[in-house]
Amino acid sequence: MPIHVPAHTQSTAKGVAAILLTIAIFVVDALTSLGIAIAVLYALVIILGAASLDRRGLIAVSVLCVVFTLVAFLFGHSDTFDTDAAIRCAISLCAIIVTTLLSLKNQEAMLQLKNQAALLDLTHDAIFVRDAGDTITYWNRGSERLYGWPAEDAVGRKAAEFLKTRFPIELARLQAELLETGRWEGELSHTRRDGSELKVLSRWSLHRDQHGRPAATMETNGDITERREAESALHKAQAELSHVSRVTTLGELAASIAHETNQPLAAVVTNGDAGLRWLSREPPNIDAARMSLEKMISNARRASDVIARLRALARRSEAEHLPLDLNEAVDDTLLLVQREIAERRVDLDLSFDPALQAVLGDRVQLQQVIINLVMNALQAMDDVEGPRRLRIATRREMAENGQNVVLEVTDSGAGFDAEKAGKLFNAFYSTKANGMGMGLSISRSIVEAHHGQISASANERGGATFIVRLPDAATGDA
Repeated sequence: MPIHVPAHTQSTAKGVAAILLTIAIFVVDALTSLGIAIAVLYALVIILGAASLDRRGLIAVSVLCVVFTLVAFLFGHSDTFDTDAAIRCAISLCAIIVTTLLSLKNQEAMLQLKNQAALLDLTHDAIFVRDAGDTITYWNRGSERLYGWPAEDAVGRKAAEFLKTRFPIELARLQAELLETGRWEGELSHTRRDGSELKVLSRWSLHRDQHGRPAATMETNGDITERREAESALHKAQAELSHVSRVTTLGELAASIAHETNQPLAAVVTNGDAGLRWLSREPPNIDAARMSLEKMISNARRASDVIARLRALARRSEAEHLPLDLNEAVDDTLLLVQREIAERRVDLDLSFDPALQAVLGDRVQLQQVIINLVMNALQAMDDVEGPRRLRIATRREMAENGQNVVLEVTDSGAGFDAEKAGKLFNAFYSTKANGMGMGLSISRSIVEAHHGQISASANERGGATFIVRLPDAATGDA
């Protein structure tokens, strides 16, 4: 760990060094007859003084050096005039004056930088600057408040090591993007002085020198720890609400579910009885009995699949975004609502794109969206006297950053006013008298969590169309 010397200690040390150097130069210049311009070394005194003195103090030191130079010249050459010594004296005086002017100009520039740095101290964001080697060269008060480290402890340290930075991507990729564009923005994990971890929204700006080479990077960090914790809590609450909604929907579909499980179980019993009869014959009909057993197995698997789907929809678990076929997800979901469709005398029209790309998503959550849309469509047609049609279609469409997979659910129900389209997905808003207004709101949250979009529009001839757009698996990975 590097040793950091406080600024006031460094200033005192430079002052003492300047005094000792001044005395040494004067003594050598006045008491020796070397053929060199010893007084030129007063420029070092001015440089040392510039680091700790203000403008007036620096001018005073410069005047003092000029006086010492002239006194030493007169003391050593009072009896005879030496042209070479006079030239050396003039050179020394010029060096003192030029160094003073340059130091004053440098002080002015440094003062401007300090004023600008003082403005950076007014912001609540943590701002620090690091050089090309990742060493911190500037640390504002916002950084002191956020991380707990004072500037004197931070300056000179390696930023990534000092803050125990965790990057969202490989550091090499991040630095390549910074070098290419001059900027980078993203979320980082840092560690405070007390050991606690925080999330920051970080913005990097690259500064290049006059030759175009990377010289320094200014990093601006805003604390988003509480925001991320709130989002995590919100996500958990949404997941709980989504789970409750699924269980409630399954309760509403109890009759359909009972039918879907009872039908294959009844077929199992029927085929079992038939198999026994074929075996009881003289001689036993083995082929017919085998066929009955195969039908029993097929129907048992069908009942098992229905129960597995129900358990998947009813379970509480974290979302798993995996490649899935949306056509298969729709088919599986329709098995749970077949009885609802039949009892409501609804004509089902399916139009699936056979070349549909896979989407990256959670099967259970997307099936919940499909159930919500289908049930909304069925309920919207309850009061329709004429033909009731439900059309479910999938297709592909090009998007700005790739390709989308599109699901359309169209009904011939009562529809809704066009101006109410924006409200349909609001929580607790429902066009039905006994509706909770949560199904579409949850559907929108699920679709947006899959980086997709959901929209609704009123049909010209009555009814409504709901469209879900999801990026395909290749676009989602990108």
